Amino acid sequence: MRAAHGLRTLLLLCALLPALAVPHAAAKERLLWLVRDLPPFTIFEGTEKGQGVIDRLLPLLIEQMPEYDHSIVRVNRARGIQMLQDPNTFTCDPTLLWTPERAEYVHFSIPSLGVLSGGLVVRKAGEALLAPFLTDNEVDLPGLMSHTPLKLGIVAERSYGTQIDEILRQLPGSALSRHYGNDATANQLQMQQLGRLHMVMGYWPEVRYLIQQQGGSLGDYQFHPVRGVNRYQFLHVGCSDSALGREAVAHIDQLLPTLRQETLPGLYARWLDPELQATYLEQSKQFFKQP
Repeated sequence: MRAAHGLRTLLLLCALLPALAVPHAAAKERLLWLVRDLPPFTIFEGTEKGQGVIDRLLPLLIEQMPEYDHSIVRVNRARGIQMLQDPNTFTCDPTLLWTPERAEYVHFSIPSLGVLSGGLVVRKAGEALLAPFLTDNEVDLPGLMSHTPLKLGIVAERSYGTQIDEILRQLPGSALSRHYGNDATANQLQMQQLGRLHMVMGYWPEVRYLIQQQGGSLGDYQFHPVRGVNRYQFLHVGCSDSALGREAVAHIDQLLPTLRQETLPGLYARWLDPELQATYLEQSKQFFKQP
């Protein structure tokens, strides 16, 4: 009798073991995707809500990374950087530019998308002030800022690419008007409309979208690339520089070659000026070709 009872107990335990093991086996690390309102990459409101380039990319990545539980978290740039710097968080940002400073705490993927570099946005009514510093529509930014009293609006803690960042570092602090918050670029454009800020540093596809959202006319604005800056710069996915972050990037690097060749250029091109779309799509075919 005792032997039979012991056998029943053993059989019961064997039956329970798989059930007890399931919760542990099913536990996944939670990956936090950091996004901010950054058209045309992420769009939080309006008729184009959820139709940005990264809005469309994230579901494709998440679907192919079932080993994680995924959460999308809205942050501003400063908060996003703060979270990436925390080694105890498992976070990834899909819209990062590589910089030496960020490389100290972020593990970067291979380049994901070539985008048009930033430049100066001015209202055409004030274009004459820039004329002495323009060559082939490109602006001599150091010359302009050192010989005029104009102030340049920038988003605090945002990178505009290593080349423009280096120029901005060399400018006196008094020449820059730094803005914080989720709607920093939009707020600067409103200040520009009111005549309180003459120039804004920005990316034309983003500014173009914001001007239209604010009911402005694109014909009232002019965009000038910065002389000496490459036409294109490249976005990356950047994750916490931890074991989890490096593991995630290793998987992302397997997914990006197909996405950046077949999917992402078309998603980005639709946000460009119509006359630039075909040129961009053609040039994008060369971005990631091996030499």
